[in-house]
Amino acid sequence: MRLSPKALKWVLRFYPPFFFQRIWVQKVHADFRQIDIVIRKSLLNMNINRTIFGGTIFSAVDPIHTLLLDQLLRRAGIGKTVTWLKSAKIEYLKPATRHLSFSVRLHDDEVRETLDEVKNKGKVIKTFDIHILDRDGLLCARSNNEIYIRDLTFGGKTRNFEDVQPDSVERGSNNHRGRADTTR
Repeated sequence: MRLSPKALKWVLRFYPPFFFQRIWVQKVHADFRQIDIVIRKSLLNMNINRTIFGGTIFSAVDPIHTLLLDQLLRRAGIGKTVTWLKSAKIEYLKPATRHLSFSVRLHDDEVRETLDEVKNKGKVIKTFDIHILDRDGLLCARSNNEIYIRDLTFGGKTRNFEDVQPDSVERGSNNHRGRADTTR
């Protein structure tokens, strides 16, 4: 679905995993190349050590690149896509004892490479880093997100969302009857 930056901001603000964990989208920039997010420490996201729960931090970074890239692809004329977080690695470097913030910025060369690869190959896997800082600017966590993007109409053939699996899943998949698929 194509959204305006303001609409995406408000959808995310009231998205239950964000709303109840005190993850607040401050701004989605007009060109969809940056988003600014704050994670407020509260009783709803605090662990036994009185720091922000690691799952809250991970929830905050999980959908961001996929959402921004999906909006950019739609504006580039690639309207039927699948974008999802294929894998992620998060390092908790310092206890999050106070509010956290981070910005995701997509640089021109990253966007250009992504668009070119999707247009030429129909799919792409890109990796992005996110640094999560406390209010003093100290690095508390670092996330490395691998994003899978596929054009469902690549090659003039429309695919259903259910038919699309990342390559690593496709190769090892079984058919619906529990037997190995030998037609590949």
